[in-house]
Amino acid sequence: MVIAFSLLLALSSLLMIVLVLMHKGRGGGLSDMFGGGVSSSLSGSSVAERNLDRITVGTATVWVVCVFALGLLLKVSN
Repeated sequence: MVIAFSLLLALSSLLMIVLVLMHKGRGGGLSDMFGGGVSSSLSGSSVAERNLDRITVGTATVWVVCVFALGLLLKVSN
């Protein structure tokens, strides 16, 4: 069980890195320094951005559950 949660944690960690890097910069950060703030649109978020947000939140939830589960499993096994 520990191995399964460890693998799921590693996969969700890598997926979180990719998903966070795919998000569009909101301005005021490093994205402005490299020219990301120039192309900001005034329209609302697109369907793709909302879906990306939902997938990111779901992946983060899986990540948090894996961290807690591994913590509990490793605490009980000692």
